Amino acid sequence: MSSEISTNSGSLRQWHVFVLVALFSSAVGVVMVRPDSPALLVLLVAICGSVAVVGLGIYRTVWPLATREFRERTEMVGSRTRAALDQKKTLILRSIKELEFDRAMGKVSTSDFEELSSRLRARAIELMKQLDIDTPNYYDLIERELAERLVKTDQGVDPGLLEARQVCDECGAGNDIDARFCKSCGLHLHSQD
Repeated sequence: MSSEISTNSGSLRQWHVFVLVALFSSAVGVVMVRPDSPALLVLLVAICGSVAVVGLGIYRTVWPLATREFRERTEMVGSRTRAALDQKKTLILRSIKELEFDRAMGKVSTSDFEELSSRLRARAIELMKQLDIDTPNYYDLIERELAERLVKTDQGVDPGLLEARQVCDECGAGNDIDARFCKSCGLHLHSQD
């Protein structure tokens, strides 16, 4: 299996290969053994599936250690992910400072210092790039979409929604049909029956 297939974010993923291997090995095992009882058949298939799951676990553990091209990707989901990345960045920068201090004290050899320093700096740069990604502010997106829909409604695009709104006599703001008070100025709305 090539590294392009296993790390590509396309259609074929690592676990797909292990599922296919498990299915193939189960089929081969059933054909070769020809079990008499259903319990033996289920046990054989469960063993093949378990071996595939263990193989996937071992692969995912060893792959980052064996390759230099491995990069951990984190999509910005929300503030918790950003906080976790920020904490990782702080810890890595602190590790770089400690490594520099240990080098100055003579506790770390030059070759070890250069190797560790380059790895830590590359990881810190990667985290900083991830932190530079703008996270979507969902509250602002919702407000903007709502404003666009209200503008379309006021322009007569959707007259059914326009009838289902109350207009404040004081400020002219559109309110829901069941609102008792204006959402803009707070004035008591008269029901339009």
